[in-house]
Amino acid sequence: MAQAHVLGLPRIGAHRELKFAVEAFWRGEMSATALQEIGRQIRAANRRAQREAGLDWITVGDFHWYDHVLSTLALVGGLPARFGWAPAALSLDDYFVAARGDAGQSAMEMTKWFDTNYHYLVPEYSPQTRFGEGTEWLFDDVAEALAEGGSVKPVLLGPLSLLYLGKEKNGLADRLSLLPDLLTQYERVLARLKTQGVTWVQIDEPILALDLPEPWRDAFTPVYHRLAPVAPSLLLATYFGDVSEHAALLAALPVAGVHLDGVRAPKQLDTFAAQWPHQKVLSVGVVDSRNVWRCDLAKARALLVPLADALGDRLWVASSGSLMHCPVDLASEGRLDKEVRTWLAFAVQKLAEVALLRRSLDAAAFASADVSAAFVADATAQAARRTSPRIHNSVVQKRLAALTDAHARRASDYPARASAQRAWLKLPVLPTTTIGSFPQTPAIRRARADFKRRALSHLDYLETMRAQIRLAVEKQEAYGLDVLVHGEAERNDMVEYFGDLLWGFVITEQGWVQSYGSRCVKPPVIYGDVSRPRPMTVAWARHAQSLTVKPVKGMLTGPVTMLQWSFVRDDQPRELTALQIALALREEVAALEKAGVRVIQIDEPALREGLPLREGDWPSYLDWAVHAFRVCSSGVADDTQIHTHMCYSEFHDILPSIAALDADVISIETTRSDMELLGAFEAFAYPNEIGPGVYDIHSPRVPSQAEMEHLIEAALTRIPAERLWVNPDCGLKTRDWAQVDRALTNMVAAANAVRKRLSAGQRQVLAA
Repeated sequence: MAQAHVLGLPRIGAHRELKFAVEAFWRGEMSATALQEIGRQIRAANRRAQREAGLDWITVGDFHWYDHVLSTLALVGGLPARFGWAPAALSLDDYFVAARGDAGQSAMEMTKWFDTNYHYLVPEYSPQTRFGEGTEWLFDDVAEALAEGGSVKPVLLGPLSLLYLGKEKNGLADRLSLLPDLLTQYERVLARLKTQGVTWVQIDEPILALDLPEPWRDAFTPVYHRLAPVAPSLLLATYFGDVSEHAALLAALPVAGVHLDGVRAPKQLDTFAAQWPHQKVLSVGVVDSRNVWRCDLAKARALLVPLADALGDRLWVASSGSLMHCPVDLASEGRLDKEVRTWLAFAVQKLAEVALLRRSLDAAAFASADVSAAFVADATAQAARRTSPRIHNSVVQKRLAALTDAHARRASDYPARASAQRAWLKLPVLPTTTIGSFPQTPAIRRARADFKRRALSHLDYLETMRAQIRLAVEKQEAYGLDVLVHGEAERNDMVEYFGDLLWGFVITEQGWVQSYGSRCVKPPVIYGDVSRPRPMTVAWARHAQSLTVKPVKGMLTGPVTMLQWSFVRDDQPRELTALQIALALREEVAALEKAGVRVIQIDEPALREGLPLREGDWPSYLDWAVHAFRVCSSGVADDTQIHTHMCYSEFHDILPSIAALDADVISIETTRSDMELLGAFEAFAYPNEIGPGVYDIHSPRVPSQAEMEHLIEAALTRIPAERLWVNPDCGLKTRDWAQVDRALTNMVAAANAVRKRLSAGQRQVLAA
């Protein structure tokens, strides 16, 4: 009979217990022992959920204090050499310094995990990199699970993916040169797991879904020929895309089984089934690990039945990838819309779906009362969702039909717009600004919570938020910033805030997922056509502008980011949903301009995140993503300045598309990579204005004025001064005011110092 398992579970806890514990540990309010106990409880709860669902394998090793890539580096002793730590003696404090930085060391670079909204820490590989015996954490987790009994399956990021997802530093020519040393540690880890009594290990190699260079593809055969003899049975797991071009390679590898993503790439299953070796397991992910819609059981079973007939007990039924990208448990939703609720499944519910599908492959079980009733209930829910009158809005459909190319074009080209904007803005060279948000203090969060549960009146809430806006404006004027923001005190999240105000969205109570480290987000659910019933930001922006003579930016989240950072309806192409959001935002942009807000920022940090994993699929995505942005941003006068913002992705390979957005100003993250992105400007002349970040806001470390001057000077070697802005990498909501005060004071001082040097240089040129 087929087996059932999942590739991983959320590690944050049902009520974000890990977040609160880790942050208490960072503040010195919780001991390492107490933190470790919270971790033990989360792991135990995850194992219990798998057992209760009826899975055949209990997945472990998917719990991590901050990031799974960082934890794998800690396991194999591969943390950056610059930290100087003995791998086997690594403490939790050391681990978190690598992730967050401290007074003496900057944090490791962070970027998106494939095309998800999760961020991983980027390994740093140099000639000094040496792997060795690292932490015991994985082995301790396995021991916990084995003590409870049952079949335990540890999960481990594979060696080739671990190397590929890193960067070469300090003159290292080729990361693959480190492979032999790294494999020694993987042999040690796998042999140790075998000694513990583990019979199967899931080893993840997600890079197979990318456009993998030939040397990396060719490395798979010798790598797994080296690892297989010392390891338990290996299940090599791929996900996020089609890997059918590697079917022959994967069939020939000395692994006991392979996992495929049957949600993202169902057509690949035929390719593999046709040539799958008789002795190997094929794990097929048919329950979506990246969205919250309940699985269409009949459709998934139809996909599995021919595979079950061919493979028998060598078929494993699974989630498509790790469930870490899903909220934990739908049972935690007490106030969720009752109709929408019937359409959803969170991680715990998806465990049950996987187990149910495995049972359904047995003829007798499929005919049993409980399985039959579950399939009937699911079919009823699927039909209700398809036919619900809440899904489609004729007004939205008519507006989409009326769109023309003119709706995606500004009246004039950038040079004419820039002249008109400079005429009234009258900004100095190297103008300073921030990205939008300011610290979300306990008082702010408490006021929002009190208002939501009606413990604070509407008037008192308005006055509280206005006071926070006043504070933000006063502080920015004291720093000496040139273009201000209102601080976004009223916003719990840059996507959820808008999702709560737009029709076609629904907001959960406990639908949290991990974004990075202790940072969790609660993506809205887009269930139907999107429209804007009323203004969303105008009153806040107008109030902020009334407090100062300096320009204040109106702040919006762009259509692609709204799409990427939501759980999106799957009954129409994503580009149509993005365009619906763009039309709603276009109305808001027009309303801001009419209210006198003439600098408007439309953030698109997720633009690259949505990029397909294969380059051949990029043009189509970029066409509709750019079009959506331009539809929402183009209905304004020439002298209204449009900004956008992007962060924590690699942008060098899509710079022409970023330029095609035609935003007047773009701010972009560059600090953790030491302005690495600027190298791309040697090959591509970005035509508009740009603010490469000079302050890493995802670390508590406050950079000095001198550090920021260095970054500004580096930017000036590639970007003309008249088109260069100075700003942080991202919004400041996760920082405290003490950090912000020092950092922004240093940033403005750095800009002023470089301005003086530029002015002196110009005077010298004129004198000569």
